[in-house]
Amino acid sequence: MSTCSAPTMFLLLLLLCAGESQAQRISGRLVNASCVCPVNSSAWTFPTLRYEAVQQLAESCEGSVKNQWDQMKVASEHLPQMQALLQNLTARLEPYLYLRKRGVHTALWLRKLGQELEKLEGDIDRLHGQRGSSETQALSVEATQLRKDVEQMYYYDHLNMKGVKHKLRYLKNRAESCQSIPKDFRSTQPHCRKGLITNISSPVVTKISPFGKSYISGSWGRQAQQTSSRDSYWIQPLANGNAWGITLRLYPSYENFMASTNHEDITLASSYTDKHTIEGPSAVLFGDALYYHCYKSADICRFNLSSKAVARVTLPGDGVGINNKFPYCYYQCRDYSDVDLGADEMGLWVAYATLGSHGNLVVSRLEWDGEALNVTSTWETRVFKKAVSNAFLACGVLYATRYGDDGREEVFYAFDTSTSQDDYLLALPLEKVAKGVASLSYNPRDKQIYMYNDGYLLAYQAMFY
Repeated sequence: MSTCSAPTMFLLLLLLCAGESQAQRISGRLVNASCVCPVNSSAWTFPTLRYEAVQQLAESCEGSVKNQWDQMKVASEHLPQMQALLQNLTARLEPYLYLRKRGVHTALWLRKLGQELEKLEGDIDRLHGQRGSSETQALSVEATQLRKDVEQMYYYDHLNMKGVKHKLRYLKNRAESCQSIPKDFRSTQPHCRKGLITNISSPVVTKISPFGKSYISGSWGRQAQQTSSRDSYWIQPLANGNAWGITLRLYPSYENFMASTNHEDITLASSYTDKHTIEGPSAVLFGDALYYHCYKSADICRFNLSSKAVARVTLPGDGVGINNKFPYCYYQCRDYSDVDLGADEMGLWVAYATLGSHGNLVVSRLEWDGEALNVTSTWETRVFKKAVSNAFLACGVLYATRYGDDGREEVFYAFDTSTSQDDYLLALPLEKVAKGVASLSYNPRDKQIYMYNDGYLLAYQAMFY
């Protein structure tokens, strides 16, 4: 029996062509008992070119997705590092925010300026009433004239407010000098009458710290009070992170110090986080007590070597810099060097910086009255604290240093608290063994400058002629 009923029989084929379904009706005929149907294969030829194009597009898409995925993995791996870096940069930039907040680049707030002047006039009037002199009279006249200038600012904008602020600082410093520095001070100290330090010798003492060179931060020297019978040499290393210390080593003589024998170690606090722990390379031994910057505070501590009692006083000023806000820097910052103690012919001093001083060095006098530690006077300088590498005081003059090279520091600035005058023209070299300077201090007993130089202990002779 034939599989085709007639030559005109039609065969229905369903073909898939170029991505769309299509039906064709084709006539067939019977040949040798078989149904023969001519079919045009071009109607359903496989779209090779389109397939290759789509395949390339898919491969490209797959590569792009893989690339994006790899970038996401790298980003997720580096994100914590970038966040940590950002936090570090933010912390490092924080001390500079005061430049905008405190008006360094803008005019002072007139009301605040007027309040400061009003207080200054009252202080000068009281001072003039207590010890009237031509100097206090001149101060009163200048303060009155300055107040008139400020009053005019409320109506006219003809005066430079920064200049007025500088004048105000100068008058306040002069008032502090009149109040706290005896007129005959220079005459009782012949070497101080000669003026500023004119030269500094090569090191007269060079010794590695008995604690080892790994203790790169700390302070050392000779007991500095001229009227004391104690003649100890001392070392105070910062052991915890080169930032905090609790140990003071005493030597009864220079010979013992040089031979590292017959020493006494005194523990000042129970732990490195105790409130009486030493912070930063800040200590000075004055009489029977060690004075230093107290742990994570704006306080100065006085540790009595005999009774072990600790007295404290808070530094004055608007926003005292602590916790690396205003450390010594210039070339490289010295951690936790915000507050620096020293002693000279006039007694005890402390150097630091505040937001109110716009980061400039501030120097205050300290006094122990037998019962309490007090801040008696404060001066503001015009030198930015983070632009100096260290500082010390001699004959009531603050000297600041800067980095020269790995073997030399340079004394470049001086501020005289007795006259409120400063000098930027100094160029006194200080030879050193190592690169970093942790502390500098002057001793009025031998007129030597003591340097803690990255684990090396150096001393120099200061010359006033």
